[in-house]
Amino acid sequence: MEELIAYDQELFIYLNGLGNTYWDAFWLIYTAKIHWIPFYALLGYLMYRRLNSKMFVLTLVVIALMITFTDQVTNLFKHGFERLRPCHEDGVAEVMRLVRERCGGRYGYFSGHSSNSMALAIFVGLMMRHTYKYILPLLIIWSILMGYSRIYVGAHYPLDVLSGLLFGGLSGFLFYKLDKYLQSRFQLK
Repeated sequence: MEELIAYDQELFIYLNGLGNTYWDAFWLIYTAKIHWIPFYALLGYLMYRRLNSKMFVLTLVVIALMITFTDQVTNLFKHGFERLRPCHEDGVAEVMRLVRERCGGRYGYFSGHSSNSMALAIFVGLMMRHTYKYILPLLIIWSILMGYSRIYVGAHYPLDVLSGLLFGGLSGFLFYKLDKYLQSRFQLK
């Protein structure tokens, strides 16, 4: 396990060190959730066009539950494992690029940005894949880049991001199945 952690730290230092001041603003904007509100609104609009009003509201409730679930499980892991963020880790903090103004919370395993974005990507991508042919792979790429942004700005190790992406993907799939089940039940009434 110590060897894996050492490799993860080395990979972080390498990937984080690839950054430069020309790209810093882009990745800071990319990683900030607030800048994605128009994108989320567009996804909501596309789902609304596909569903009737009642089913759309049901789907929004399922998405809210999914994001709450991924957030809370992420917090359980962060406080359960207590793996320090790179910017709090002796030996790493001194050689990394911290692009953000502040370091963030003390613990970083696993990345909430990664888990939330991948859960949303899988959920919406599966739901809309028959209407929009390339939406699932495009949303997965968007989510992977969100994960990379967390390494770039110095918030998470690669293993934090990978674990978040995997957990988010599983969560997105399970909540997509839940949504399909609930929609079939409510349409029968």
